[in-house]
Amino acid sequence: MKAVVQRVSRASVSVAAEVVGNINRGLVVLLGVGRGDTEADARYLARKVANLRIFSDEAGKFNLSTSDIGGEILVISQFTLLANTDKGHRPSFIAAAPPKEAQPLIEKFTQLLHETGLKVESGRFREHMLVEIHNDGPVTILLDSRSRLANH
Repeated sequence: MKAVVQRVSRASVSVAAEVVGNINRGLVVLLGVGRGDTEADARYLARKVANLRIFSDEAGKFNLSTSDIGGEILVISQFTLLANTDKGHRPSFIAAAPPKEAQPLIEKFTQLLHETGLKVESGRFREHMLVEIHNDGPVTILLDSRSRLANH
């Protein structure tokens, strides 16, 4: 699984002109599921996101997590994070998990974040979404669950 995590002052997601998710200060997580990803990948990334210290303390250092600041999280499924553009100019999405595999893992990831006590909202899987992100900083972090295998 891959995630683009953005620190935001606020964010929202709309489907067909209806706001389906809305947060204040916190994180937007754009989440892509790859072929072969498992619940272990969802657990790893959920733990990483929930504990990611990218909010400034009184000294201006990144020492605070979303929980520490009473923040919120907006999760958006985004299979395009698995795009391969090595050949030509049209991206290939063959590395992305099929919807029947991806949706349960995105739901599991979101559920795991809910279990931390954080307010978590989400977009709608396989829908055309308009996402409004007010990136704070800007601060943007890339996470890949497969990196945990290389570091152990």
